Amino acid sequence: MKVITICGSLKFQKEMMIVAEKLVLEGNCVLTPVYPILENLEKTEEQLEKLKEAHFKRIELSDSVYVINKDNYIGKSTKSEIEYAKKLGKEIIYLER
Repeated sequence: MKVITICGSLKFQKEMMIVAEKLVLEGNCVLTPVYPILENLEKTEEQLEKLKEAHFKRIELSDSVYVINKDNYIGKSTKSEIEYAKKLGKEIIYLER
């Protein structure tokens, strides 16, 4: 069983969940970002940093990362996650080439 962390822009939440479900049904353990549920909840810089640290920890725990790059879009945060995963020698899988 591979451990796979999903990375990508949160605007692709639906696509992330579709991919996550498919990967789990194939027998993988999937780690996903935390999705904002409360739209009006303001987050402090410290809280945003904790969310980032938690996601980077998911990458550390993973065998690979799966990048949701719909329409080949990769934002600044996702780029840094990819670079971190590469530095750790993780396999990088892309939704679109």
